[in-house]
Amino acid sequence: MRRLLPLISSHPGGRSALTCRYRCGDACFHEVPNTSDNAYAGDVIAAALSRRSVLRAGAVVTVASAAGATAFGQAPAAEAAPVAGRGGHEHGRHKAARGLRFDAVAPNTADTVTVPEGYEQKIVIRWGDPILRGAPAFDAERQTAKAQAGQFGYNNDFLALLDLPGERGHQLLVANHEYTDEQLMFTGYDPENPTREQAEIGWAAHGLSVVVVREDRRGGALTPVPRHRINRRITATTPFRLTGPAAGSELLRTSADPEGTTVLGTLNNCAGGTTPWGTVLSAEENFNQYFAHADSVTDPEHAARLKRYGLSGGASDRKWERFDPRFDVTEEPNEVNRFGWIVEFDPYEPESVPRKHTALGRFKHEAAQPRLTRDGRPVIYMGDDERFDYMYKFVSNRRMARGDSRAAREHNLGLLDEGTLYVAKLDGNSPADQVLGDGELPRDGEFDGSGEWIKLASGDTSYVEGMTAEEVYVFTRIAADKAGATKMDRPEDVEPSPRTGKVYVALTNNTDRGKDGKPGPDEANPRNANKHGQVLELSERWDNPAGTRFAWRLFLVCGDPEDESTYFAGFPKEQVSPISCPDNLTFDPYGNLWISTDGNALGNHDGLFGVATSGRNEGQIKQFLTVPVGAETCGPVVQERRVLVAVQHPGEVDGASAEQPGSAWPDGPGKVSRPAVVSVWRRDGRDIGA
Repeated sequence: MRRLLPLISSHPGGRSALTCRYRCGDACFHEVPNTSDNAYAGDVIAAALSRRSVLRAGAVVTVASAAGATAFGQAPAAEAAPVAGRGGHEHGRHKAARGLRFDAVAPNTADTVTVPEGYEQKIVIRWGDPILRGAPAFDAERQTAKAQAGQFGYNNDFLALLDLPGERGHQLLVANHEYTDEQLMFTGYDPENPTREQAEIGWAAHGLSVVVVREDRRGGALTPVPRHRINRRITATTPFRLTGPAAGSELLRTSADPEGTTVLGTLNNCAGGTTPWGTVLSAEENFNQYFAHADSVTDPEHAARLKRYGLSGGASDRKWERFDPRFDVTEEPNEVNRFGWIVEFDPYEPESVPRKHTALGRFKHEAAQPRLTRDGRPVIYMGDDERFDYMYKFVSNRRMARGDSRAAREHNLGLLDEGTLYVAKLDGNSPADQVLGDGELPRDGEFDGSGEWIKLASGDTSYVEGMTAEEVYVFTRIAADKAGATKMDRPEDVEPSPRTGKVYVALTNNTDRGKDGKPGPDEANPRNANKHGQVLELSERWDNPAGTRFAWRLFLVCGDPEDESTYFAGFPKEQVSPISCPDNLTFDPYGNLWISTDGNALGNHDGLFGVATSGRNEGQIKQFLTVPVGAETCGPVVQERRVLVAVQHPGEVDGASAEQPGSAWPDGPGKVSRPAVVSVWRRDGRDIGA
């Protein structure tokens, strides 16, 4: 057997220390916030997997060596060759699934965006490009908060590309801006003594951007239309309205907002979703890192609540509390409770006030993509991106109104304020003594099970003993602990298939699995010391998204195909691309699942992958592109003739700075690395992968 693909050992999931610091506040290096004794549904799958995988083991592609590495470990910018003999157009005598008929890109460490042969690419928009009237062109040495508030924000994550009625040849691009890395943004940055201007630039670089883009008639390129009337920036100081059953709660009131209904800004917006009624949802994730002095809180209940949400220590990394006391939990103890929600806004109305929906619960939201019940009520599936945290569902009480009248739009903006919040409990089909965590298959030969959606709250009614409904919504993690939910391996994007209704869950990784004092194996997430993650498939009973029972099975267990514990829905391993750390999910027009990765632990760069979810090619996963040094693949949009990705934090490698960029992408050597959105299309103008 050939050696396995090399692992990155410095940080969990293959991330640099710089990324861990600025994106999530070194979450993986702090104590796991969930210390409840709930049963952990995590490792049987690995046990079940490895032995089953042995029967289908195949050769793994040899990774091209990275020549000419620099001090930061990047390879020179060069396109990689397709994967030889793996994941091409043919599988035996059968073609690949429609939508996936391209030559898979080889794993690589090239400092560029690498796409399949026969495809073109172009940058759509970069950090700092002007989008609002009066905003100047980007100048790395002359940044101001005022300029940034009119420019495309930093570290683009979730993307949506929406129709723009009445403007032929134009679409509306929406992008989340998850976090800032001041060390890569500002020359001469002193992390111990940031300036007020730097802090305010950071506030303006967070949030979301809305920008009209013009389509190229001859290809898939998109060009921003600056100063368009619909263009908008939402930042960390934009007013938001709190809505739903916890709005106005004493737990959400501050000295600046004694009514508890108005919040300034949104932070750490990761993935999101689009609604059938024409709005955009955005998920607030690692908000905890922006708040300081949790170690000075003396009230035991308050301290315990902060700890459960990952707040610890003294000063924050960015030191924003020096310039605004709301970021100091000793000054404003409730301000932190006003973050960690699902945000909704109307991208077609630049003057509309965005909303934070308290009925969907507060935790480290990763995404939110609606599915409608048969009678037209939206159901939102959500993941809490933390080691050993949970999967959630919200079922609205109200039906969506059809049409685009003002009355219909206003009605639909309230759909997510009334309903029932659930958390998931998963059970395996095998007895515990058959789950060893070492790859041994349970005697029934399967790794699947059933599950239950447990009610947490509905309106003013709490179903959690000892907690009011308001407490359930504001401290949802604690409510889920009490309800006995199943601990998972970092649930990130949770996406229902628009074709089948099956729900796919990206579980990115969990290197704490099986460590001393930490939960060990059971039957819903694979492997101790899980570096590579997995994807679960969930089927609601009777295909009823409002129901409370479901079945689940393992769809993918990621990693090196030569590793016996990996599994690709039964597809022959010699025909798949290696994949590690699934993160964002989306679907193409043919029903294939597309997966972007975050923190590839196989020693290669992150990428975008497509995988068939049904038919004879089910489980054939193929790499479509890779991103540059230090970057993460985010926000995929897959249309018939265009693929969009958000290239987040390029050059974010240990030792890098604004003076010494870790990547030459996108503007060339010696320039500040700039996160950007990239469009990819077929050179011949035909449909992607068809």
